[in-house]
Amino acid sequence: MRKLFPYTFDESFKRPVAYFSMEFAIDQALKTYSGGLGFLAGSHMRSVNDRRQNTIGVGILWSYGYYDQSRHEDNSLKIDYRRKFYYFLEETGVVVEVMINGKPVKIKAFLLPAETFESAPVILLSTDIFENDHLSRTITHKLYDANPETRVAQEIVLGIGGVRALRALGIDVDIYHLNEGHALPLAFELMKEYPELEELKRHIVFTTHTPEMAGNETHEVDFLARMGFFNGFERDEIQKRLGYHDREFSLTVGALKVSKRANAVSKIHEGVANEMWKDVPGRCEIISITNAQNMRYWSDKQLVSAMQEHEDYQLMGRKKHLKHQLFEEVADQTGKLFDPNVLTLVWARRFAEYKRPKLLIRDMERFRALIGNEQYPIQIIWAGKPYPLDERAVADFNELVHMSREFKNVAVLTGYELRLSKLLKQGSDLWLNTPRWGREASGTSGMSAGINASVHFSIDDGWHAEFGKDGINSFTIPHADPALPNEEIDRIDYETMMEKLERQILPLYYDEPEKWMEIVKNGMNDIFIYFNSQNMVERYYRELYDYEPDSTETKER
Repeated sequence: MRKLFPYTFDESFKRPVAYFSMEFAIDQALKTYSGGLGFLAGSHMRSVNDRRQNTIGVGILWSYGYYDQSRHEDNSLKIDYRRKFYYFLEETGVVVEVMINGKPVKIKAFLLPAETFESAPVILLSTDIFENDHLSRTITHKLYDANPETRVAQEIVLGIGGVRALRALGIDVDIYHLNEGHALPLAFELMKEYPELEELKRHIVFTTHTPEMAGNETHEVDFLARMGFFNGFERDEIQKRLGYHDREFSLTVGALKVSKRANAVSKIHEGVANEMWKDVPGRCEIISITNAQNMRYWSDKQLVSAMQEHEDYQLMGRKKHLKHQLFEEVADQTGKLFDPNVLTLVWARRFAEYKRPKLLIRDMERFRALIGNEQYPIQIIWAGKPYPLDERAVADFNELVHMSREFKNVAVLTGYELRLSKLLKQGSDLWLNTPRWGREASGTSGMSAGINASVHFSIDDGWHAEFGKDGINSFTIPHADPALPNEEIDRIDYETMMEKLERQILPLYYDEPEKWMEIVKNGMNDIFIYFNSQNMVERYYRELYDYEPDSTETKER
């Protein structure tokens, strides 16, 4: 096979690492992602290339991607599945086999070369090949298939199949990095080489992203054993080795037990994760390495240059040009002509109930007054992909679509993938983030918006709590007491958000443009320095990959 890395490794980052992720958002043309987890993995792979690290990605080649987001005749959400073709991927010639539900399944390995999109090289696995029967071929059809058997089969393909593909390709790996628990079966493949748990742990690290207990995947142990999740090991043997005797098996708990160290993705999330898993015996330490984004990919170079050169006039002119580009998309999708001189607020991310996409319209009369304010005009855009089988999220999306018909300065966009995400981040003035406090592990979209002169307006959760200086580099919505009922939390957060938007942010934008520009530049500068994923991937090497645990640590936990 061709030489994998087109660069010489930096001496600090020569240790060979394989980064396993169910999704990678590396380029618009490669539909192997759904949302934030993939965006993070994509930035990680780009920064591996930037820092000349010896890290290779391992993922799945989804034949139909996540889904294609379009519209029905009434403009409501239409979910399409169309087969994808990628002529820029290279065949490696490697086919490996795994056992799933008692029968052999073939897995073909493809290569995304590092040069193609200036990323780490990525191995992408597919069962959708002629050697398999129809059912086996469907395993890698759709990202996050709702069928539990298919989902677990996907995890076996990624974890066990990924390790076997790397070995078949002759790729040396010392550290296996689990980006979420999906690839956990790799531990049971490595367990054949490292039967002692302490030795196994020296080769695995884990990143947890989910502060929602319900979002941490669990299955019955017997079901996983039947599916082949434990790679031929008997259920009782796995439970004995891991000291895990519950009927339900949590992938997160399993990952914490087989890793030498784990990281949460913000400082707040570190506290939440340690509280969530405090009663798990023998788990590894959970530290925080805050998520970041690759600024080479996300930032508009002219905006950053104008910020660094203190050229406010050029920065303003470039920002207006980028708003024009976004508004062309708005006009094309909705027939509405937005004004680049008007403050434009964007809410764009995965549609999930706890992220509260409808918080802005909690009081429709107040919303109408906001939208109709002629002294301080505003334009609002929503975008994002709900999980296709989450009926509530789909209904929320469609409710916003139907509501937006009433207003010429409100739009809901479809096709929320990398291209649209970049347009929104570069063309917005204000990036709104409204999760209930403690439930947003990191929320990195605001970083890539902020580097593009869009001011972050957020609940003080996730990365914002480490970044935000209210009224200096961003605007903060102080959170309500999380012990209150959700309805009361939402009411308080709504009032706080609207008060700040109506009384501080809008008047500042129009009446004090110089002060607004200072906030914009402060935000850009702080994000550029502290939240570039080049720093993040360096920390992964120092604090996860090269970390050597004291043998007494896990015994004390």
